[in-house]
Amino acid sequence: MGNDFLFDGYTGGGGKQTMGGLMRSGDVGHFDQAGRLFVDGRDDEMIVSGGENVFPGEVEELLARHANVEDVAVIGVADQEWGQRLMAFVVPKRGASLSEDEVKAFVRTHLARHKVPRQVVIVDELPRTATGKVLKRELATQAH
Repeated sequence: MGNDFLFDGYTGGGGKQTMGGLMRSGDVGHFDQAGRLFVDGRDDEMIVSGGENVFPGEVEELLARHANVEDVAVIGVADQEWGQRLMAFVVPKRGASLSEDEVKAFVRTHLARHKVPRQVVIVDELPRTATGKVLKRELATQAH
């Protein structure tokens, strides 16, 4: 299925790959046994850690449901042993107590082992654009 409204390209130049007249969106997903489509994330956000593919959105959505978490962002950072490792930046709710170990344990009880962030940084706020999008590139500069 397609449409007649494909754009000519991005303002900075370039475009997306097309196949059979359809443009790739960069979204990656899967169908469950009932045939429902689930969007896992964007292909350019996928983190490969120890040969396992992790979409940060899945970890972020889980952590956002934690009772003491106000805001969260997960990124991949370079790791000599694993290729990349997950690093979570977590903003606790006002007045709440939250530790790195607590965050890791919460993820461990709900997701596969390779999706547990190896490092958790507790921060007061996440850097955002004027439109509210998290500046993950800025977070990456804080990684160590």
